[in-house]
Amino acid sequence: MPVYQGEDGALLHYDMAGGDSASPLIVLAGGAARHPDYLGDLAGLSGHHQLVVPHLRGVGRSSAAETADMGSWWRQAGDIERLRASLGLNRCAVVAHSAGTRLAVAYAAQFPDRLAGLALITPPASYLVDVPTDTPALKAARMAEPPFAAAVSALDAGPDTSSDQTFNAWQQAIAPLCYATWDETAREHARAGGYALAAARAFLSGDPPPDLASRLRDVRAPVLVIAGAQDTIAGTGPVVAVAGLFPDGRAAVIEHCGHMPWVEQPAAFREILGAFLAGLDDRRPS
Repeated sequence: MPVYQGEDGALLHYDMAGGDSASPLIVLAGGAARHPDYLGDLAGLSGHHQLVVPHLRGVGRSSAAETADMGSWWRQAGDIERLRASLGLNRCAVVAHSAGTRLAVAYAAQFPDRLAGLALITPPASYLVDVPTDTPALKAARMAEPPFAAAVSALDAGPDTSSDQTFNAWQQAIAPLCYATWDETAREHARAGGYALAAARAFLSGDPPPDLASRLRDVRAPVLVIAGAQDTIAGTGPVVAVAGLFPDGRAAVIEHCGHMPWVEQPAAFREILGAFLAGLDDRRPS
């Protein structure tokens, strides 16, 4: 497994998949602190791009940060910058999912000139935009489904954080919230990629800088935000609003889709993200 040095000299690991090294993508997993195995090949994205998937601090084969601050989503942007440099890229394209989009946004805010393009998949939005969430209505529409209703009850009860095992059991209990349809495909996918509790706590520690939203106006790279029309985790309206924070931001909503669009609607996901990435490739110098 390839490694690179973080900004404090720590050896951090990453996976590589796909063969087109002319258009590599740095892919950031969510969770927070979920093992990136759950991303798979992002509905065949590795067939067109080389995917570089870091194990964030305290996840997989990367050691935990020595301090919570170093493991936070804001500080780990420095690690992604070191990864870009180690790959020999003048600028990098970043694709991120869910909580991983916090890290992607932090990277965009701190290193805007190093960003070639940014795709944010079902990002949390409440820390970025003041748009009322539509998740209560989305949940209400599905409360007649017993597995979904049980997941809402588990979410309301909150996690048992006494160990990684109990935390992961809670994540399994709330998993139906992540999918528009709790079918066998969703159940199988929900079992992939465990969570690292200590890394999740560190990742979510600290507050974003008060000027974060205004910093994003300096991001000149194209930005795509993908929302699921039935996403009861991040919602739809607030996610779409995130695109408006960027000068070249656009949003796409995938119907019949929750929080995991590459799993639930792979064809639509491939079409939307593929067209966006092809536009980035057209900008690359020949």
